[in-house]
Amino acid sequence: MQLNHKTFGQGPPLIILHGLFGTLDNWQTLAKRWADHYTVVILDQRNHGRSPHLDAHSYPLMAEDLKAFMEANWMYEAHLMGHSMGGKTAMQFATHFPDMVNKLIVVDIAPKAYPGGHEIIVEALNDLDLDAIEDRKQADAMLAERIADFGVRQFLLKNLTRDKEEGGYRWKMNLPVLTRDYEAILENITAAESYDGPTLFIRGAASNYIDDGDLPTMKKYFPAAELATVADAGHWVHAQQPEALFELVSTFLAG
Repeated sequence: MQLNHKTFGQGPPLIILHGLFGTLDNWQTLAKRWADHYTVVILDQRNHGRSPHLDAHSYPLMAEDLKAFMEANWMYEAHLMGHSMGGKTAMQFATHFPDMVNKLIVVDIAPKAYPGGHEIIVEALNDLDLDAIEDRKQADAMLAERIADFGVRQFLLKNLTRDKEEGGYRWKMNLPVLTRDYEAILENITAAESYDGPTLFIRGAASNYIDDGDLPTMKKYFPAAELATVADAGHWVHAQQPEALFELVSTFLAG
């Protein structure tokens, strides 16, 4: 399976994986900056963006997707970075195919199961009547009735695209499967072995996705793990503090 992707620059490969309801475009600005020193590949994971929509969604499957993508593109090792859901895919991949990962960067997610938190968003997206939408402004107004945060709504609406064949709007993501398999997205990774290579966890200071109590579990799966905290950032560290994230990642990769 060929995942939709964009490639920038030249040098050692760096692959970046987006989070739930995201697309490769979420990371394009930073990718272009790292492209001064690396061949940076941003891609849409399955059931997101322009990658294949399939009737299953899990971390073992997404790790296998990434392995197939790398082998099809003659990449047999790379630096790997993922945010949120993408971070779990990266962790799953590193613990199953450690020889294919040079350095691992995980942004604001820990190797553990999560209790949820996206239910209101999932319900709002499913309840949005795409046939009744005339423009994005109207879609935003409809979502605002359930989702107060303007930034979150704008992030979600990046998934909305015009249907050139049928007219009107459609979702880029496979919303029915993501809704059905939401519990699988909350699950922990399944590790075949520990990944002993250089690993950097990055959390937002205002995020509750990683707490200090997660450190022993991180060390269990990733013995060389380091944890860095970005001030004035929540879960979307790359959007809220891109300069701080750029510097952290650049220093780690160069070290």
